Amino acid sequence: MENDHAYRPPGILASVLDNMLLLAIDTSGKFGSIALSDCGPDDECQTLEVVPLTGGTFSAQLVPQIAALLAKHGYMKQDIGGFAAASGPGSFTGLRVGLAAIKALAEVLQKPVAVVSLLEVIAEMSPSNGKGLALLDAGRNEVYVGQFETMDGKPGLTAETLMGREEFLDSAANMIVTPDAHIAETAKNRGLPVEQVERPRSDAIARIGWRKIRHGQIVSPEELEANYIRRSDAEIFARDK
Repeated sequence: MENDHAYRPPGILASVLDNMLLLAIDTSGKFGSIALSDCGPDDECQTLEVVPLTGGTFSAQLVPQIAALLAKHGYMKQDIGGFAAASGPGSFTGLRVGLAAIKALAEVLQKPVAVVSLLEVIAEMSPSNGKGLALLDAGRNEVYVGQFETMDGKPGLTAETLMGREEFLDSAANMIVTPDAHIAETAKNRGLPVEQVERPRSDAIARIGWRKIRHGQIVSPEELEANYIRRSDAEIFARDK
């Protein structure tokens, strides 16, 4: 879960903004993307373009791709009104690269930043009301689990955790929403209710990020951190020594 703060960049009152050119970045997985969106009243965002990124070279691609995307649509970096960043869970290296780029741009431009969990995006794809579980494959026979509850079409993420895949499948009872086909198939074979959705892209990050910015749920560049859910190998090995 994100820890949203009452930070306000100079000259910005996020809760009353009506329009904004929003840049969203997702570098959490093997593949990522950048989205440029024209966002307006009623939490609506018109996606101008989504540019795919290939994992393993995020650091080399990110800044040139952002510059090319802005130029293609006739904008400069100074025209960006705010940022939305996928904060995780996902690749430690990928997330660090994406968040570092957002942090640098937001600090220079003094623009608001909203952080968005991928599990939060998946929860918003739920087709029904009630309690559910947003699920992502974490590798190592583990899954990232986001507990959520949808009321009046508005899902709210209540907890995020890391679980063993078998442990989760043995204990799950609520609707499962996941973009991972093999997890969906395994859950169906266990007789569990499952809804398979598309893997979130940065345009979905932008929509939720814009809503957060409008409601003042933003962080300062200094507070921008990844939501790994689990520790890195380096942390685990250091602790075990």
